[in-house]
Amino acid sequence: MEFKDYYAVLGVDKKATKDEISKAFRKLAKKYHPDKNPGNKEAEDKFKEISEANEVLSDPEKRKKYDQIGANWNAYQNAGGAQGAGGGDWFRQYNWTGQSGADSGQGYGSGNFGDMFGDLGSFSDFFQAFMGGAFGGGTAQKKSSRTQPRKGSDYEGVLSISLEEAIHGTERQFTIDGRTIKVKLQPGMEEGKKLRLKNQGAESRYGGEKGDLYLTIKYEKHPFFEKKDDNLYYPLEVDLYTAILGGKKEIRTIDGKRINVKIPPESNNDTLLRISGMGMKKSGDSSERGDMFVQIKIIIPKNLSEKEKQLFKQLAELRGIQ
Repeated sequence: MEFKDYYAVLGVDKKATKDEISKAFRKLAKKYHPDKNPGNKEAEDKFKEISEANEVLSDPEKRKKYDQIGANWNAYQNAGGAQGAGGGDWFRQYNWTGQSGADSGQGYGSGNFGDMFGDLGSFSDFFQAFMGGAFGGGTAQKKSSRTQPRKGSDYEGVLSISLEEAIHGTERQFTIDGRTIKVKLQPGMEEGKKLRLKNQGAESRYGGEKGDLYLTIKYEKHPFFEKKDDNLYYPLEVDLYTAILGGKKEIRTIDGKRINVKIPPESNNDTLLRISGMGMKKSGDSSERGDMFVQIKIIIPKNLSEKEKQLFKQLAELRGIQ
């Protein structure tokens, strides 16, 4: 029997963390998934191979036993192999009992593994022996995950909404697996909130209910407003003369209202003008909202005429500026 180097299959180091293994698996799974490679037997075999590797390396206990096998594979082969006279005794010293899944009622796989392939008939001899207990001298008891109804896989996605939609609520419609799904978002939807749509995930292959769909809310970048906590910041361009003498500027709030902002005389660049209660909805069940801050951005005049330059020079002289 050939030893399967699962680390090489996923392209990770033997000291890779669980997150690094998961990241490598996801990257390869996207590339070789049967849905993206219909009719491609080579891609299908590769997908099964990386799924097999991930099944073992993502589970701390399975990975520990697998590493013990890898470190002692030559000794194992010299002892007669899995079915040889000394193979079972050799491997029992590494505490492999041959009961992973077979007697636990959980099948041989975990997570979505069984959902994808059912039993182990299509996987390598090494994996079947590893999972079924042949290394311990026992007989693998194939228990197909088809014996019990199993829930379909869950789907996860990101739902991007505008700040306006977050405040006022909105409705979105999209298609998954040929099904049209409508999502109604209530006013005050917070960024990072995770929505669960029951039974909107993948179909079950074994008579169970559908998986669920999880959507994480993300705010789109706004062309004018910047969100900080519950407050909104609006950069307002103000000409030099208005900044010095004072005046008014009309702006539109996140609610679509037009309001006049009073610019105090002698305003500095980046001065913040607070407009109460015109920000985002505060976290929790509160109906209160944060504030809107108008940030003054002074625009220096360009292409001055000679007369304008003379006037500025006179102003400088009046201020004692050389």
